[in-house]
Amino acid sequence: MDVLGLTFDEVRAVLRPREHEVKPLRAVYRALVCGQTPPDPTETPLPHCAALDADVLPIDRRLEDGDLTKFVQRTHDGLEIESVVVPMQRTHGIWRTLCVSSQVGCARGCTFCETGQLGLLRNLTASEIVGQVTAAQRDFAGGIRNVVFMGMGEPLDNYDNVIRACRVLMDPNGLSLACERLTISTVGRTEGIRKLARLGWRRLNLAVSLNAPNDEVRSRIMPINRLEPMATLREALLDYPLRKCQFFMMEYVLIPGVNDAPEHAREVADYLRPLKCMLNMIPYNPRSDSPWRAPTEVEVQQFLGWLEELGQGCKRRITKGRSQMAACGQLGNRALARRRRRASAESG
Repeated sequence: MDVLGLTFDEVRAVLRPREHEVKPLRAVYRALVCGQTPPDPTETPLPHCAALDADVLPIDRRLEDGDLTKFVQRTHDGLEIESVVVPMQRTHGIWRTLCVSSQVGCARGCTFCETGQLGLLRNLTASEIVGQVTAAQRDFAGGIRNVVFMGMGEPLDNYDNVIRACRVLMDPNGLSLACERLTISTVGRTEGIRKLARLGWRRLNLAVSLNAPNDEVRSRIMPINRLEPMATLREALLDYPLRKCQFFMMEYVLIPGVNDAPEHAREVADYLRPLKCMLNMIPYNPRSDSPWRAPTEVEVQQFLGWLEELGQGCKRRITKGRSQMAACGQLGNRALARRRRRASAESG
């Protein structure tokens, strides 16, 4: 039984241990999910423990850029999952944030995103999502503090598996990540946002990829906007039940010549004014064969200054991992995707 896609209560419901067997079962479950060596089965007074396993996909490649690490896991059907460990310097030491993927590829086709050029190859299972965390916990000695669903794919297009993975990640019998340590990012799937709201997970963080000042620009670079325009997105966010101390993280990829003019800053500030949010400025990380360059530091600071003058709270994402195609918007093996589609067409 692969425990990576199951909560402890679900494992317990299947195995139905007696009262004295619950504690050793919990110890085995925790060890497997956290990437640790489980107790010796011969020393465990629970025969069912031998049936438990964690299908952690092996790390095929590790790519490092400074203190950032991208690792690639190969799936059983020959695809690749890319995840990124990002160290965050804090007063009391270093925290590690893990950026996980929810799909291989993505159907949303954002023109600035490498993953969007792959198309969708398939959804990841809850086990494959949790397995990214387990692999990182094992390799970084349990140092993963935050998990953000900002890797390959649109999490709300794989809603059921993402939510199941979150339940496993939060299970106090296993990885025990607090809900406020999880962030789900979306291109603006309003149905998924409303489903998240109905879950009642008030501490879950929600990030939204805005990336444009108006519908005309957003529809050009983000096809989702043609189906769910900015007014529809804002309405769903206004209905979302934020806590008093909570806010949305509105992500804005700054692309020179596309969304970086003074009038764009004014439009963004006007759009965000009714929302309780912080704008996260992400300097564009060029994808393969990109028609756009990365912005200069002067251009980034200039746009941030315009927004701040307009009263919009902003943060600037520090660029890491660009040289290894590990930065925001750069994940995905396009050559592998082409080979898979060619093989599928030939076999069909």
